Amino acid sequence: MFASERQQAIVDRARAEGRVDVITLAGDFDVTPETIRRDLTALERRRLLRRTHGGAVPVERLDVEPRVAEREVLRVAEKERIARAAVAELPDEGAVLLDAGTTTGALARILPEGRELTVVTNGLSIAVLLADRPELTVHVLSGRLRGRTLATVDQWAERALGEIFVDVAFLGVNGLSVERGLTTPDRSEATVKRSMIASARRAVVLADHTKFQADTFARFGDLADVDVVISDSALDPGLAAAVEGAGPRVVRA
Repeated sequence: MFASERQQAIVDRARAEGRVDVITLAGDFDVTPETIRRDLTALERRRLLRRTHGGAVPVERLDVEPRVAEREVLRVAEKERIARAAVAELPDEGAVLLDAGTTTGALARILPEGRELTVVTNGLSIAVLLADRPELTVHVLSGRLRGRTLATVDQWAERALGEIFVDVAFLGVNGLSVERGLTTPDRSEATVKRSMIASARRAVVLADHTKFQADTFARFGDLADVDVVISDSALDPGLAAAVEGAGPRVVRA
């Protein structure tokens, strides 16, 4: 395979999976890690990828936000493992916040039967999913509905969050890094996420491994603002340790 062909394959994989790592690419293409690093440097110079710790992400991640239907079919097994690990962070009773998102949606689908909880969410699809659970009291935050994510945002949602206090907030992110903290593409969603953290006794971030070192446009918090980050087993252990060093406990499910 010519270098140009390999580099195009690397870009295609990064766009499909959200992130690529040096060691996996080296094994798959039967070349040295040094060769892959040179490829990534060349692709970064062409503004097709951005180098991260141990790999790279497509530059589109900085400003393009996939719709819910697109995200629901990505990394399903990883999201299910993250959701199962997140069950351990639920209170036996009380109130929780579920941020809009497909990983938080995976948690909503497996909320334990019979456990009486008050669930507050800004995710329309999550609210519909939980509507027929008689043991749950479901509150939907009002506000402008973002069609791309089916999340309610803006001042009505922020005002409601300022009037409540919950035991745990489960949040999704589009980007998470030691250098830049927690990020998402949309400023209005970032503001709501920031209010969710402020409205909770504990904050738990649910993020598959492709979200790490992938910064997006709007910043809504530091790693020190959250208590736990739950990811999947593909998360690099060294990166997990670096995140823990910034504050939260990291779980690799």
